Amino acid sequence: MVEKHEQLDRAVTDFIWKIVEIHLQLEEIHKSWAQLLGISEPQWLILMAIEQLDEGRGVSGTGVANKLGIHPAFVTNQTKKLEAMEYLARVPSPEDARFLQMSLTQKARAEVAKLSAKRQALNSTIFDGLDEASIEYLNKRLALIAKNGRLASQKLNIGAL
Repeated sequence: MVEKHEQLDRAVTDFIWKIVEIHLQLEEIHKSWAQLLGISEPQWLILMAIEQLDEGRGVSGTGVANKLGIHPAFVTNQTKKLEAMEYLARVPSPEDARFLQMSLTQKARAEVAKLSAKRQALNSTIFDGLDEASIEYLNKRLALIAKNGRLASQKLNIGAL
């Protein structure tokens, strides 16, 4: 029984280190995309989050902060810079003028579109050997691990572990 527990611990440890490695590789890739646009990696991630979250009405700073797991004040600071660079439009929310809705400008969309073929090629390299069903399966399992990770983090923060 102890051996089975040790095998599970080893598998979990190996998994965690693979995730760390993947995170570091993706961070380098994001830095490269950001450099091509003359922005920082966090600014690139903010643009990508807005691109994904925007359904035609814009996105709130809180929505972007939640997606990226960062503080809303940081999003506000960086989106002001992106707006000054004409990558973002920030307009008052029609529901509540105290809040801003952000969306990519035509300039940002054009710049991201220029990178599209390169991004697709890179994604093909990263996911080589995996079909759509495999990626969907992996995404579901990773979503479960992420959910459980948030729960574990909450337990750790309240001393319940």
